[in-house]
Formats: sequence, structure tokens, C-alpha cells
Amino acid sequence: MSQPLTPYLRVDVGRLDTNLRRVADRAAGAGVALRPHAKTHKCLEVARRQLAAGAAGLTVATIGEAETFAAVCDDLFIAYPLWVDDAAARRLRALADRASVAIGVDSVAGAEQAARLLAGSGVEVLVEVDSGHHRTGVAPGGAATVAAAARGLPVRGAFTFPGHSYAPDALVSAASDEAAALAAAGLGPVLSGGSTPSLAAADLGVLTELRPGVYAFGDAQQWELGVADPVDVALTCRATVVSHAGGRLVLDAGSKALGADRAPYASGWGRLPAYDGARVVLLSEHHAVVDLAGAPLPALGTGVDVVPNHVCAAVNLHDTLWADQDGALTPWAVAARGRNA
Repeated sequence: MSQPLTPYLRVDVGRLDTNLRRVADRAAGAGVALRPHAKTHKCLEVARRQLAAGAAGLTVATIGEAETFAAVCDDLFIAYPLWVDDAAARRLRALADRASVAIGVDSVAGAEQAARLLAGSGVEVLVEVDSGHHRTGVAPGGAATVAAAARGLPVRGAFTFPGHSYAPDALVSAASDEAAALAAAGLGPVLSGGSTPSLAAADLGVLTELRPGVYAFGDAQQWELGVADPVDVALTCRATVVSHAGGRLVLDAGSKALGADRAPYASGWGRLPAYDGARVVLLSEHHAVVDLAGAPLPALGTGVDVVPNHVCAAVNLHDTLWADQDGALTPWAVAARGRNA
């Protein structure tokens, strides 16, 4: 197969498999289930590898993602506080004929609505609790009330997302908050949590299920937080040097290839593994301007690898991941791209 045109996303399959095995082994060793979040990769080939490595099922963010991944997985959790209307109920009922399905709820009204439209479908619920991210989720003390409002739908337990772990000084404290919130929810048997930054500190004496996503690929955020080393990063954006305007390095991978995310702690819009200290310092739709930290400019036409800040956002911009095994590239479809509802 001919080389794809830049910019494109390249997956180092050896590094991917190492990442998957490391986390699967930790979960298995602690006797907890691993249910990785597939919104990171949106790719059936990666999902198959996660399941083969020992994942008990997959986490997704939308009904559309669940419908896509039902092709390879029979145990799916939509970790989102769905508002179930008639159209959603029809899709969830059809999906429940193909796989075991659970959805998130975080309010009495949401639980009552799900119960009314999904009774007898086999769809289960988990109550989302807020463990400190303050995005969605009920206070732990209200979890039992929300569960009771599900009125006969099987309640699998409680879940949370410790998203406040995405800060340099919060990796351990967010994991502690997560465990405390899930324990205080008073539900079970499943207590589901986990983010990639907080994974190493997760309290596996409380949690029964882990749902990391980014761990499969890594990204510049994880590198910046010290969670991943450069040798752990399995996905990069291959770009081409197109200009030396102003004496700077300019690549053809802009925000439409890398994503535009930049956390407050991030030192740029992306990092270059081959250049120690290099950062993407200016990003527009089709241009990435790089500070090479004093290194000589590579020649025009040179291929360069960039680690995106947020791999989930970058993957969602591409139709294909190019799997690199010993230098041979194979296209993997981003099958769940655009399945946002």
C-alpha cells in the first residue's frame, strides 16, 4: 500500500499492545474488571486488542458508539447521563438484543424517564456520582434516591469520572476523592471509576471496575503530567515540514489534524518526540509552528512526528488510523467517528 499523505495518525502497534497489556495485567492482578473507554480510539481493531488482552467489556459515550462497538463486544456501558426519549429507547432496546447494555443516570427525573421507556428491555443503569470534577453526577449521598427512581430497571451500581485528575498536583488526591465518593454512594455491586492520570493511584480496594481510555495511546497531556513517558506514546501525527518562514519550523498538521485542546498546564499544542524540548507554539487550521529549542531546522519535505495534546480529540478528526507494524502501514478505520448521538 502506498504511503498516506500527511498529516495522518500513525499507531505504533508494538507500543499499543504493551500499553494494553500493562493495564490489563494490573487490573487482573487486583481482581478488578477493566472496561476501557473506546471513545479514545473509536476503532474496532483497537477494541478487539483490548478485549483479547482481558477487558471485560467496553465503555462508550454515546448510543451511536455503542451500536458501532456491538460488532465486536457483547458488554457495553454508556458512561453518560442519558436523557432517554422515544427514539433513544428504540435504539437502546434494539441494542440490548445484540449485547448486554448499561447506561448512566444522575437524576431522579432521568432515572424515572429511563425506567418508563426501557422497562423489560434488559438495559441496566449505573448512577453517576460527582467525585470532584463537578461536571455531571449526583452527590454521593443522593445516589440511592436516584437508584430507587429507576423503578425496576436493574441497578448495576455506581460510577464516577475523576476528571479533576487532569492537573499536575491532583493525580493522587483525585483518586482518593473517587474512592471516597463511590464508597459513600452506598450502591453496588459495581463501583466503576478511573481516568488515565489517576490510574496508578486508584484505590483497587474500593473500585471494582476501571474505565481508562487514553492509556492505550498516550498523548502530550499524559507526557506533560508525568503519567506517560515518550516511549509509551503509541499514537503520533505524521506531518511534513512545509516552510521555514521567519526562521521557524512550520508543519502541515494544524488544528484540523491535531485538535485544538490546550490545558492550562500544557506547555504547547503538541510535542515532538525526536526533539527534546520542542513544542508546537502556534496552531492554526492547517499550520503548526514549532519551537525546536535550538535544534537545527530539518529540511523542507522532511517527515516529523507530533504527539497531540489530547488524543481523543485528534482521533475524532480522522477517518483512518495507520497501524505501523515493523514499518508496514495498515489502515484501521475510525469506525465510530461521527457517532455522537
